[in-house]
Amino acid sequence: MQLASSRPAVAARAASDAPRLERLKSAPRRGGEASFFFYDAHFRNDAVKVLPGEFFVHDEDILIMTTLGSCIAACLWDRERRIGGMNHFMLPDGGGAGDKGRYGSFAMELLINEMIKAGATRSTMEAKVFGGGAVISGMNSINVGERNTSFVLDYLRTERITVVSKDVLDIYPRKVCFLPASGKAMVKRLASTNTEMLQAQEKAASRAAATRPQHVQETQVVQDPRRRRR
Repeated sequence: MQLASSRPAVAARAASDAPRLERLKSAPRRGGEASFFFYDAHFRNDAVKVLPGEFFVHDEDILIMTTLGSCIAACLWDRERRIGGMNHFMLPDGGGAGDKGRYGSFAMELLINEMIKAGATRSTMEAKVFGGGAVISGMNSINVGERNTSFVLDYLRTERITVVSKDVLDIYPRKVCFLPASGKAMVKRLASTNTEMLQAQEKAASRAAATRPQHVQETQVVQDPRRRRR
């Protein structure tokens, strides 16, 4: 009987002693939660990639990474409880039941709610916002990046979540890395070549946007294209 009663405790210890990547990969996933975990040799850290329509929330400094064209990634951080998360959405609103996470109106609500479930408080959240680039020549008339940028900044203003840093608009694709426990974010502007996957995403977003035209005042942000820590 003593041996049997000790087995749950032994199993719990074994799980806690397992490498973090193994624990993350084996953990149950919620709908829309990122699940592509790997070891990043450059940063020498465990990492997870957030794809369009996905989010990830954590309280350890695992690298949360994504690559953006006209899409937006909002990184939220609770400065008191040191919990952070990132989403990645393609358009401000729309979509069916199966792809809600690709649209900002749902993606922002989902990220905030998941942060709160993890122990964060809305009043102590702050945001860093990235993306919204016009990365495909000839598609500027659709203004997907501008619309996404305007949406997320308006949304955060309405929710009274302060935007402490942003790198948005312009013509560059971006790679974003976020450390959710410390709130640190890094962004690297990428060359426009060799971005076939991003271009496919941009064209899909542009086709969807063309069916729901909106007019957003143009905003320009000019920043140094080198990697910056925020």
